[in-house]
Amino acid sequence: MASYQKTIEQFETILKCDMIDLKKLKTLAFNGYPAENGIRSLTWKILLNYLVLDRTKWSTHLSKHRELYRGYIRETIIKPGLISTSESNVFDHPLNSAPDSSWAVYFKENEVLLQIDKDVRRLCPDLSFFQRETEYPCSEILNQEIGFESLRKRIESTALKVESRIESRLTGRLELKHQNKTNHSLTTYDINEYQLLPDGHEAHWEVVERILFIFSKLNSGQSYVQGMNEIIGPIYYTFATDPNPEWREHAEADTFYCFTNLMIHIRDNFMKIYDHSEYGILVRMQRLLMLLKKTDPKVHYLFEKQKIKPEFYAFRWLTLLLSQEFRLPDVLRIWDTLFADQERNFEFLLYICCAMIIIQHDRLLNGSESQNIKLLQNYPQDIDVYQILEKAVELKRLYVL
Repeated sequence: MASYQKTIEQFETILKCDMIDLKKLKTLAFNGYPAENGIRSLTWKILLNYLVLDRTKWSTHLSKHRELYRGYIRETIIKPGLISTSESNVFDHPLNSAPDSSWAVYFKENEVLLQIDKDVRRLCPDLSFFQRETEYPCSEILNQEIGFESLRKRIESTALKVESRIESRLTGRLELKHQNKTNHSLTTYDINEYQLLPDGHEAHWEVVERILFIFSKLNSGQSYVQGMNEIIGPIYYTFATDPNPEWREHAEADTFYCFTNLMIHIRDNFMKIYDHSEYGILVRMQRLLMLLKKTDPKVHYLFEKQKIKPEFYAFRWLTLLLSQEFRLPDVLRIWDTLFADQERNFEFLLYICCAMIIIQHDRLLNGSESQNIKLLQNYPQDIDVYQILEKAVELKRLYVL
């Protein structure tokens, strides 16, 4: 208990300095953060390069970026929502197939929006948090005139007309855990999916939906890819549960910037064009196998013998930063370490994944091909993540990639 309190004091000492010592903060953060006092929330904002190290500039920096985000909402959601309720241009109409047609763009955006909506309605299904009402709904959207087309209305009006054709980077190779539902009408959601709150109220999942939609519009070259919802979920949860209401109130804007900065590091995972690049997912999976061969040659040989390819398990592990392999509190703990050690696009993640395999050494050697694939795709929840992280640290000390 004394050690835990000392850790809290060490974090608070660093975070209260006018100039944050990033090296000290990373060293301390690598071993995890205390849950109290919003330490994780604040530290993540620094480690994800959202907050500048000069603490005296935070107020100006935050005001500028939060106002900029409000501008994004106005330009990407409010303005189009108002235009859609006005008279259409006589030269542009819903059947206009020209690439520069505003209607063509509108329908393409709807495909993205429907995919985002389907994904965020299943976000962290073991928690009730995302389906609860947020304390801080977007007043600019809720206070719009009658007839304004919000994202909620866009989804309702197009769900029966548009079938999402977005290519899934994840389901094309390995299904996400909670995507075993049959395809059904987009207006009738599965009982396990989050439902809409009455008009004038917003649930947390709707806030996440808005962030992802804005991100997709501002990053048209990448847009939204299935699985990004699993990356943004833990960030938003951390910021939206900050004990300080001044931080909690701006969780949406702060999440947008931290998520955007994180995607700079891991975007290669979500874009096929980068699969074979230095940090592309195919190269990273091969590096994981190389590390496994060095650290546990018996299991590596077994995987070759049983033809267990990394695409069967490591694709999801690496792409989603293990966000689907563990319960949310454990995911947050793993991300504490990852964000503190972003060297070579989260190279330490490879050591964590390798440690996960080695810890299952005995079970794997005694398992059949199907049993081992099932084990890797449904990693045991009773394993202490601290044990995994300790093993990963040991591996990094002994083996260099």
